[in-house]
Amino acid sequence: MPSQHLRRALARAAVLSAAATAAVSLAAPATAHVTVSTPSAVAGAYTLLTVSVPHGCDGEATTAVAVQIPEPINAVTPTVNPNWEVEKVMTDLPAPVVDAHGNEVTERVDQVVYTAHHPLPDDLRDAFELSLRLPEETAGQTLHFPVVQTCTTTEHPWIEIAAEGQDPDELASPAPFIEVAAPGAGLEPAAATAGEDTEGGTDPVVYVALAVGMLGAGLGAFGLLRGRREA
Repeated sequence: MPSQHLRRALARAAVLSAAATAAVSLAAPATAHVTVSTPSAVAGAYTLLTVSVPHGCDGEATTAVAVQIPEPINAVTPTVNPNWEVEKVMTDLPAPVVDAHGNEVTERVDQVVYTAHHPLPDDLRDAFELSLRLPEETAGQTLHFPVVQTCTTTEHPWIEIAAEGQDPDELASPAPFIEVAAPGAGLEPAAATAGEDTEGGTDPVVYVALAVGMLGAGLGAFGLLRGRREA
């Protein structure tokens, strides 16, 4: 099972030495890594992650992709991918918690496992979307999403985590990650409603000036068009 592979791979990662990591750091370019991307990652907001798998395993086709979900993220909604069967592997929480909607939660999504209906050829790529909420306590953190890519007869664990001060691109098989911003650090949480005051927001006078300018530009264009018709 891919989930078992992921657990074993994570256990192996716990005993990797810095010397072993350095020895294979040039094995693959950063562009060939499995990655995760998002248009925005703000604590307290929902985001859409895209996990990209750019190739197979040493020429072999990909048959399964298992994504580890980091704590304290409890809920994940995968987007349907018609080429793959998707499964959410759940695990019990140490104690019940209350989610953002006021519901009591007793378990969390530990992994999301995609199993191919037909193996993905080595020279083709695919991507998987995950919708989730970033808890408030993740502000300023780097969240890693270790991935185990299972192929026809082998597997590739993308599970290495850079040490403090180390460039993740120096790793041979880095775990995909995102950096979570605090609310107000350039992006506001999606849960914020229209009309709410936010610190550091644009002065209302600026909005008025923009509106007047846009109105003037529209009237000018209308007058020019009318003049051409009368001519």
